[in-house]
Amino acid sequence: MRSGAKTAVIGGVFLVFAGGVGYGAYNVYNGMAGGGTDAETKSASTREVKTGPLSAAEIDRASKDFLTKWAEGGDAAGIAQLTNDPTAASPVIGAYRTEAHVTDAVITPGPAVGAKVPFTVKAKVELDGKSKPWTYTSELTVVRGLSTGRPLVSWAPSVIHPKLTKDTRLETAEASVPPIKAVDRNGVELTKEKYPSLGSVLDQLRERYGKEAGGSAGIELMLRSDTGADGTTGPDATADESLLTLAEGKEGTLRTTLDATVQAAAETSVKKFSEASVAAVKPSTGEILAVANNREDGFNAAMLGKQAPGSTLKIVTAAMLLEKDLIGADRTAECPKNAIYMGRTFKNLDDFSIDGRPFSQSFARSCNTAFIKLIDDVDDDGALPKEAAEVFGIGLDNWKTGVASFDGSIPTSSGGEAAAQYIGQGTVQMNVLNMASVTATAKNGAFKQPVIVSPSLDDREIATASRSLPSGVAQQLRAMMRLTATSGTGAKAMAGLGGEKGAKTGSAEVDGQETSNSWFTGYHNDLAAAAVVEAGGHGGDAAGPVVAAVLAAG
Repeated sequence: MRSGAKTAVIGGVFLVFAGGVGYGAYNVYNGMAGGGTDAETKSASTREVKTGPLSAAEIDRASKDFLTKWAEGGDAAGIAQLTNDPTAASPVIGAYRTEAHVTDAVITPGPAVGAKVPFTVKAKVELDGKSKPWTYTSELTVVRGLSTGRPLVSWAPSVIHPKLTKDTRLETAEASVPPIKAVDRNGVELTKEKYPSLGSVLDQLRERYGKEAGGSAGIELMLRSDTGADGTTGPDATADESLLTLAEGKEGTLRTTLDATVQAAAETSVKKFSEASVAAVKPSTGEILAVANNREDGFNAAMLGKQAPGSTLKIVTAAMLLEKDLIGADRTAECPKNAIYMGRTFKNLDDFSIDGRPFSQSFARSCNTAFIKLIDDVDDDGALPKEAAEVFGIGLDNWKTGVASFDGSIPTSSGGEAAAQYIGQGTVQMNVLNMASVTATAKNGAFKQPVIVSPSLDDREIATASRSLPSGVAQQLRAMMRLTATSGTGAKAMAGLGGEKGAKTGSAEVDGQETSNSWFTGYHNDLAAAAVVEAGGHGGDAAGPVVAAVLAAG
């Protein structure tokens, strides 16, 4: 071991103290991991390969061997031999020193939990005479090698850093764009620490608008993405993330359409449910006031999600039926317990039925069969997608919000699939931003494409719908949504809101999922919001309170 590198066992915790880049090849563990000499390999081939569960001693030894060699900063290929995928591991381990410029690693393993070993890394990142300490935690898993039977570290880039994936890399360099100070519509600063749901959004805003905001770049350790970094509409688009600043750049100020008060309410409300997302927009302008997610995977499902929205889509279906004069809010409509279309049976929740009542009651109670019974009268499988695109701006694939977003999809279908679309199931794909926009269009009477930064900032051309809702249709639609919010399925959630309000609930069934996804969308004065809680059940029970809290904050 090179002078200056030390190892010790203190209280059963294994510590590795290592110097920086410049360690020579150090590969004494090669034979143990399966990369030894031909003679050793031949000898191993004649021995019985060990199988069965790993012992605590094997887990301890394999994890310590790997962490020791990694901290020493030796030959990346040799360190990679201590994993079960040396080919994939070697370049990532090597780049930790040569591209991320990490030195002086002190790695402290924690107690193993089964085959998993958590550990803490305390190191220094150094470039061009600038350095900063860097601390983080990660974990590794020990598995038995398939061909050798030896205990090896199960390779994944997240072993090196928990945010690393096969599509990202660590790099310390002058930042490609200056840092920004993002502020809300009133000048209040928006940070990842205070508003964690905005993490990926703020990263994208910096990457896209950092130069326009007027700052200057510093030196940073970045989590670089090699795919879709600059996209603003692609659902897979990502942005570089700053992990550590070695030399401060000059921040430029970027004003967004967000409202810190509404965003704070959104952050708080989604935390009450796992796998929850919410978005809020201003109907009169399309400005996005809040976007929040509480998801284990960190995905911005509020803007990029693709899920069936359940009965919340009946807002669009009802608008289409009203325009075709097949229904009227005050005209009697059939709502039987079930309806059959093209061999597919559709039912109402708890098999309820409504006799001799106006369509507004079917809408307010979310009667599926009232919508299904009218499909033959529509006699056009493309009518719903056409209404969604022409009036509500859905499925145009041209939203330019300012960050990556998905603008919904209702493809032309036929038969039972077309019927399922009428009630927000089947091939319909939406997210809560889409449904908040649908609700905003119903409230405003015309589509305003959601934006998170002003289009004047970069002269981008935002999407428009080809026509508005006819005034009579808009009035009836709002009347039915108000009935839903005051005496229908959304009444409980919306009870605390006065003034002008409307709502629609939804329960979206998902294959292989015992409990349906909870959807809710509503408006209160000049604010519209939508939420989804996966496996949350009825729309009013889980997603409803999330939306109500956001609307109340506005």
